Amino acid sequence: MSQPVEDLDEVLKNHKLSKPEYEDILRILDGRHPNIVEIGIFSAMWSEHCSYKSSTKYLRGFPTTAPWVIQGPGENAGVIDIGDGMAAVFKMESHNHPSFIEPFQGAATGVGGILRDIFTMGARPVANLNALRFGTVKGDSDTAKYQRHLVRGVVDGIGSYGNCMGVPTIGGEVSFDESYNGNILVNAFSLGLVKSDEIFLGVASGLGNPVMYVGSKTGRDGLGGAVMSSDSFTEESKSLRPTVQVGDPFTEKLLLEACLELFKTDLIVGIQDMGAAGLTSSAFEMAGKTGAGMIMHLDKVPAREEGMTPYDFMLSESQERMLICAKQGSEQAIIDIFEKWGLDVAVIGEVTDTARMELVWHGEKCADMPIAPVSEEAPVLDRPVARPAYLDEVNAKSVNDYAEVSDQEAYEALLSNIEVSDKAWVYNQYDSMVQTNTTKAPGSLDASCIRIKENGKALSMSSDCNPRFCYIDPRKGAALAVVESGRNVAMSGARPLSITDCLNFGNPENPEVMWQFAESCEGIKEACLALNTPVVSGNVSLYNETNGVSVFPTPAIAMVGLNEDENKVLPSVFQEEGSQILLVGETKSEFGGSLYVKALHGETSGSLPKFDYKSELALWDIVIEANKKGLLKSAKDVNVGGLAIALSKMAAVSNKGIVSSLTVDNSRDIFDESQSRALLEVSSENLVEVVHMAASLGVFVTNIGIVGGDKVKVNDVELPLDTVKDIYFNTFARTIEQDL
Repeated sequence: MSQPVEDLDEVLKNHKLSKPEYEDILRILDGRHPNIVEIGIFSAMWSEHCSYKSSTKYLRGFPTTAPWVIQGPGENAGVIDIGDGMAAVFKMESHNHPSFIEPFQGAATGVGGILRDIFTMGARPVANLNALRFGTVKGDSDTAKYQRHLVRGVVDGIGSYGNCMGVPTIGGEVSFDESYNGNILVNAFSLGLVKSDEIFLGVASGLGNPVMYVGSKTGRDGLGGAVMSSDSFTEESKSLRPTVQVGDPFTEKLLLEACLELFKTDLIVGIQDMGAAGLTSSAFEMAGKTGAGMIMHLDKVPAREEGMTPYDFMLSESQERMLICAKQGSEQAIIDIFEKWGLDVAVIGEVTDTARMELVWHGEKCADMPIAPVSEEAPVLDRPVARPAYLDEVNAKSVNDYAEVSDQEAYEALLSNIEVSDKAWVYNQYDSMVQTNTTKAPGSLDASCIRIKENGKALSMSSDCNPRFCYIDPRKGAALAVVESGRNVAMSGARPLSITDCLNFGNPENPEVMWQFAESCEGIKEACLALNTPVVSGNVSLYNETNGVSVFPTPAIAMVGLNEDENKVLPSVFQEEGSQILLVGETKSEFGGSLYVKALHGETSGSLPKFDYKSELALWDIVIEANKKGLLKSAKDVNVGGLAIALSKMAAVSNKGIVSSLTVDNSRDIFDESQSRALLEVSSENLVEVVHMAASLGVFVTNIGIVGGDKVKVNDVELPLDTVKDIYFNTFARTIEQDL
């Protein structure tokens, strides 16, 4: 076996391993010093990206079970029952660091990775979402120019990969804040469908069962990617471009079809995507779940480059690859399937009963390690936490501390804010209609929806997080991300069922960041318990920091819900002139973390009030139940920018004016961001019944206006409908394309 490394201190530094961790490695190896291959394996498996060593303490206790949950966290993706022998498989992942370094490939391979997580489970991917956060994009500064470059590259990467795969990107979110200037966030979500009794897991078991490699050849691209994603950025980070993987969606499409063909057979025990840490993580995780051992002959792994070493093969993150534990005697049948699809396939090892990972290179053993301590016993850190000092200052401020702005000026500023603007420039680059099942597409407001051809139902999904809320109150902000994603799903008439999360935070070595993380996890737990929407999968992304500046805490939440009738998907834009507009819920003059304060005064400040989950659930119930009875024409939640902006969005997208009047304590309250509110479009003949339903549920409801005309008027603010449409639909493109 290879000799221990020389210049140990430098090697440990390069692999982000601490001296205490090295002492633990020596204990695991019974006092033997590891060679470079073994150090690389420990480094990858114990990286923040793979081991969650800083976050595990706080993830414990997430609600993960419900009658409809088939598979919770711990597998490639979560699975929920959607009836009639069908299941939905979904997950959200981050590809933040790679996308900042190389936006096109970083974002593209993020999409590729999440798609593999889905079809590894046996499901065909049917819908993608993305949650994107960028820095300052307005103006002529070098930062703004670079951020616009990142927007263009990321969107191009997402569209290129998803479109080539034939999977529709049906929605998502894009937001902007200067906290992301040094570290953008690219979170990708995918959902697939599978028969409930045909789900595959990432396990390896059965003495003598062959271990097979399928997909693309292995190169050096992505080498060290998991470790790179477990560290903060500096000015030198662009030199890390070689650690970004290079994707090939056409190969992945072949891999998808080959795997789905394989799943129709009875040839395999388990299958695992080679994602972060590549062959290392897939092999150790598959064997670790069952307590099995494994021997792999690395010289049998298909190689794309000359002179590759065992270290390269184990740590490469080349894309479009899978590891299979096959049943003995099935090797040739599996080879035939993958060769038919023009993919590489090789038997590279077998399952043993030693509980050890033995790696062989041209007949010589190059690594020999116990599997369990590497895959299951990574250090669990108890990092220091401290309430951030900035909170005292930002929480002490209120909207009354800022200079008054006329309501008309405020309205035009909010409507033209890039946070509000329609993102057609983004989603028009995505194919949202491929597979012909999309019933609520990007730009339709609130949740996105697909029909399920197999059972006549529909799935709704929405990705949400308000980082401003999370900055001023991480616990309530994270809880409200769960609430908002659920509310958007409910607005489509679907019952919210479960979430996946992508928890994006700064440097965990900063006690204030760990406090933000801990508080956010508590908020998610609280909201998921109260709303009965368990966590079935997720991802943690830390070290989102450049030169000591961390991003706002950004716990992105994607909610999935079920509508029992695909024909009852509720629109979120006005359907008919003459309809009545009802406001459900109370307006309470809440401006903490609001876009109003940010857009007009350049600050993220204030505090979040106590939140009532019963009111939120009652809001969901009135929309879902009234929709079942056919009493609603459309429904939209009131969110960023308040009532005036929600009405303006509905008017712009539907090309129908509105006249609305709401009694408020202060005229600016038409821009407040009180929770548990929604706008319902109701015909005159159904008005009384809807109001009665709301009263029976204890929901406050007010008739605030009527659909129709050629203007948008909310209390004393007013603009021609054509002006509203021009601002809403064209602001984003004008901003992003100003360099071109």
